[in-house]
Amino acid sequence: MAYRFNLNETSYHGKGAIKEIAVEAKGRHFRKAFVCSDPDLIRFNVTKKVLDVLEEAGLDYEVYSDIKANPTIENVQHGVAAFKASGADYIIAIGGGSSMDTAKAIGIIIANPQFEDVRSLEGTAPTQNPCVPIIAVPTTAGTAAEVTINYVITDVERKRKFVCVDPHDMPIVAVVDPDMMSSMPKGLTAATGMDALTHAIEGYTTKGAWEMSDMFHLKAIELISKNLRKAVANDAEGREGMALGQYIAGMGFSNVGLGIAHSMAHTLGAVYDTPHGVACAMMLPLVMEFNQEATGEKYREIARAMGVKDVDRMSQDEYRKAAIEAVRKLGEDVGIPKTVDALKEEDLQFLAESAAADACAPGNPKDATIDDFKALFRKVMKS
Repeated sequence: MAYRFNLNETSYHGKGAIKEIAVEAKGRHFRKAFVCSDPDLIRFNVTKKVLDVLEEAGLDYEVYSDIKANPTIENVQHGVAAFKASGADYIIAIGGGSSMDTAKAIGIIIANPQFEDVRSLEGTAPTQNPCVPIIAVPTTAGTAAEVTINYVITDVERKRKFVCVDPHDMPIVAVVDPDMMSSMPKGLTAATGMDALTHAIEGYTTKGAWEMSDMFHLKAIELISKNLRKAVANDAEGREGMALGQYIAGMGFSNVGLGIAHSMAHTLGAVYDTPHGVACAMMLPLVMEFNQEATGEKYREIARAMGVKDVDRMSQDEYRKAAIEAVRKLGEDVGIPKTVDALKEEDLQFLAESAAADACAPGNPKDATIDDFKALFRKVMKS
C-alpha cells in the first residue's frame, strides 16, 4: 500500500516570520495580492501587520473581508467575483479557519470554474488544476488550515457544513508567526487550542493512521498539553509552543483524516453556530470513551504525551481512563463549557444523521450508528 503525504512547498516559523511574505511574493514574481481576512482582524489591526509588510516592499494588494466565522457558500461566491474584479494573481489568507477556508474555496473555483456552485466541491471533488497560489498566515493556534488539504463551508439553506478534501487547495507557503496570535482573547485561545488537540488525538487514532502520521500527532499532543494553559494566560512561550503544536497536528491529520468528534462538531456548528473549537472540545473526551476499545495501546501513548506519570505500570483500563481524564481536565482548566444550551431532544435525529453523513465519520476507529450519535449528543444537552 502506498501512503500519500501533502505538505506546503515552504513554511516559516517563529517571531517576525511575516517579513518573509514579501520575500516569497517577490521571488515568485507575484503582482497583486487578494488579501482574505475577517472584519474583526481588520478592526483590531491584526491584518495591518501583514499589510504593512506588503506596503514597505511596494507590493500591491486588495482586501476582501466578507467572511463569517463559519464561512458560507455566499461568502465564497462573493469572493470569487471580487477576485475576478481585483486583477490579483495570488491570495494571502490571514486569520483562522474561516479566512483560510474561504480563501481555499475561492482559489479552487477560480482555477476550476466548473465548481462555481460551491456545493459540488464537497468530499473529494475531481478538480483538475491547483488553486490560485495561497500564502497562509494563521492568527489562531488551532485549525492548522495553513497546512491542510481540507476546508469546510456552511450550507445555510440546508443547515449543514460540508467538508472538502482536495490536494489542489494546499497553500504553497505557510507563515506561522506567534506574534500574529498574541491578540487572541482567552476564550478563542482555549477553543482553537482544543481544536488542535482534537486534530492530534483523532488523527492519531483514525483508521488511516500510520507510523509517519503517528510521529507528528504524538509530538503535537505533547506540545499542546504543555503549552495551552500558558497560551490562555497569554504567556509568550505558550503562544509559540501552541503555534508549532497546532501546525504539526495539521501536518498529520490532513493526510490521514479525523473522526466523529469532528463530524459532530461540524453539525453543532451548522445548526447552532457553536464555535468549532468549543464543539470539538466538548465532544473529544466523550468520543474517546466511545472509541476506547478500538484503539489498542494508543491511549497509553496519549496519556504519556499529556504528562501522565507511570503509564507503563497501568493496566489497559487505567491508562485509557487516564488519557480521557487528562483531556477532560485540560478542557476544564481552559474554561470549555460542557453543554450546548440550545440542543433539544427533537433535534437529535437530524443531528445524528448529519454527523453520520459527514466526511470525517468514516475515519473513526469505531463505527457509530445513528443511535450512537444520538447518545453522544445527549451527553452535551443541558439537563
